[in-house]
Amino acid sequence: MALSDSFKTSVHRPPYGGPMTPRFDLIGLVVSDMAASLTFYRRLGLEFPEGSEKQPHVEADLPGGLRFALDTEDTIRSFHPGWQPPTGEGRIGLAFACDSPADVDTTYEELVAAGYQSELKPWNADWGMRYAVVRDPDGNGVDLFAPLSSTP
Repeated sequence: MALSDSFKTSVHRPPYGGPMTPRFDLIGLVVSDMAASLTFYRRLGLEFPEGSEKQPHVEADLPGGLRFALDTEDTIRSFHPGWQPPTGEGRIGLAFACDSPADVDTTYEELVAAGYQSELKPWNADWGMRYAVVRDPDGNGVDLFAPLSSTP
């Protein structure tokens, strides 16, 4: 599988021709159902191109220049034939900032009402945040959070 043009241009090479300096550029998830995953992450405000449901790899731009990518299991197996989805609890944590504690509750309720699995109902965390956790279509925990107050 050839590297995408976006990947080739995202690698930072110093102008003086020295060694490449790696930089954090992309968060990628392997998904079992592209359409279901797109629906979930679009509900959380990520923007993917129209028609992405039929693509094996899609990306959304994130603030600060990062990218969020979804790849189908078949895409991964195309270059790693022995790959198998992990079993048990996920090893990745994704967190989405909400505008207010009430927005945490509203977003959580909307996702659960849409059929997504609740992991932890909204609660006031000891570290001063309103927090909740839902599962995406592949079982990854996705945190929703907002500061309990706007004062430090």
